Amino acid sequence: MTALSQLKGYYFTAVLSLLFAVIGFSYNAWRMEVSESNSNVRTASFEVLKELAALERVVFASHYDQDSVRGNPREGWITVGVISDLSVLIGEGVEVKANALKDTWSSKWEQLPISEPAAIKIGAQIDDVRSEIKIVLAGLE
Repeated sequence: MTALSQLKGYYFTAVLSLLFAVIGFSYNAWRMEVSESNSNVRTASFEVLKELAALERVVFASHYDQDSVRGNPREGWITVGVISDLSVLIGEGVEVKANALKDTWSSKWEQLPISEPAAIKIGAQIDDVRSEIKIVLAGLE
């Protein structure tokens, strides 16, 4: 084997090693980015699920218990605002459902203590957001 052919073999090995290193680094960087994104979606999803439960408590206290303290509409507005703000981090489907919930709350909150259909409609919107979040969480890589 000549020195020139040995050098070609070394160059080929070096280039191939560099190529594998770049591919490995690229995959690792991509995987970390996806993992971080999934972590952000999970965290925002769990926070929204907690806020949905809090809103449901407000609805139940206001309508079924006629408790103006625990069923305070100001608490509902704050909760709906947090849900709407965090929904952007989860996904477009959740954002759409959260905005629909905000619109429903906006139009029904005054009727909530006295209107069964208002309580049912808000509850249905809460369930829609919750269902959409579960779909997003199930689809994460």
